[in-house]
Amino acid sequence: MIELLRLVRAQNLVIAVGGVLAGGWIGQGRVAFPIELLWAALSGAALGAAGNALNDLLDVAADRRNRPDRPVAAGQVSRRTVQLVVVLGALIGVATAAFVSGPLVLVALGAFAVMAVYSPWLKRRGVPGNLAVALVAGLPLFYGALAVGAPEAGLVPWALAAWLHLVREIVKDLEDEAGDRLLQRRTLPIALGRRRAAITAALLALGFVPLSLVLPLEQGYRAAYWVVAMPAQMAVVAAAVHLVLDHIERVSRLLKAVMVVGLVALIAGRTL
Repeated sequence: MIELLRLVRAQNLVIAVGGVLAGGWIGQGRVAFPIELLWAALSGAALGAAGNALNDLLDVAADRRNRPDRPVAAGQVSRRTVQLVVVLGALIGVATAAFVSGPLVLVALGAFAVMAVYSPWLKRRGVPGNLAVALVAGLPLFYGALAVGAPEAGLVPWALAAWLHLVREIVKDLEDEAGDRLLQRRTLPIALGRRRAAITAALLALGFVPLSLVLPLEQGYRAAYWVVAMPAQMAVVAAAVHLVLDHIERVSRLLKAVMVVGLVALIAGRTL
C-alpha cells in the first residue's frame, strides 16, 4: 500500500484536490462544497494518479539514475499494477468529470493527453516539456472554477500557479541533469549549461513577484490576498537568490511552501 501511495504521489494528489477546491471557492467567492466541485476534485485526483503512474512507467530508465527510490525504478511495484492504476485513474477521472459538464470532460481529456505524451516526447525537448507540465500542474485551480461555472475566475490563479511550476520544473531539470545527459535529453541545463539555466529560473522567479501583484489587482482581489501573499513573494525572491548561488537543494522546498501559502492567499482574496 505504501508503494502505491508513493507511485501516485499521494501528497501531490492532496495538493491537487486542494487546488480544485480552491478554484471552486475562488469562482464562487465563498467556501462551499457543491456536488459538482466534489466530483471535479475526485476527477483531478484520479487523473493526477494516472499521470504520475504513467510518468514512472515510461520514465523508469531515467529514474534508475536520477530517482532510484521511486517504486517502479526500485522494482517495488509491477508493471501490470502500474498499468492498472493508469487505466483506472484515467477512466475514473474522465467519468467523474462527465458528472459535472461537457467542457470539464474536454479539459480532462486534454490534460491526460498532455501527460501521456510528456515522458516519451515532450520531456526530451526541454522547454516544451517544462511548459506542458507547468500548465497541467497549475490546471486544478481553473478546473475547480470551471466546475462551478466560473471559468474566467480561474484564469489568474492558473497563470500564477503555472508560472511557479515552470520555475520548479527547471529546478528539477537541474537536479536531474546527470541522468538526463545519459538519456540524451535536451533539457535547459544541458542546452544552455547549468549556470545559465539556473539564472533563467531565477529571472522567472523574480518575474513572478510583479505578476502576482498586478494580476490579482486587475481582478479585484481583496486586501486579504496581499497580506497573506507577502511572505510567499519574499520566499520566491529567496528562491531566486539560492538559484544564483547554486543552492539548488533549497529551492524546491521553498517553492512548495510558496505554492501552499499562495493558494491560501488566493482563497482569502476572494472569500474574505
